[in-house]
Amino acid sequence: MSLLNDLDQEVENFKREYEKFERGNKSAGTRARKVLQDIKKTCQEIRVSIQGAKKEEEKSSLPPAN
Repeated sequence: MSLLNDLDQEVENFKREYEKFERGNKSAGTRARKVLQDIKKTCQEIRVSIQGAKKEEEKSSLPPAN
């Protein structure tokens, strides 16, 4: 669940920075873009984790090889 918590925190950070950017703070736009990149990385980690879990589940459900 740590990755999910990380993603939630990153989304909250993005919202804060984007709101500052919308009010005219140009440097907040740079920070918002950086957070979006972090969100992308975290999402990829979650995707890999899910795929790994699916493969492990498939391995455990296969009958033993003779």
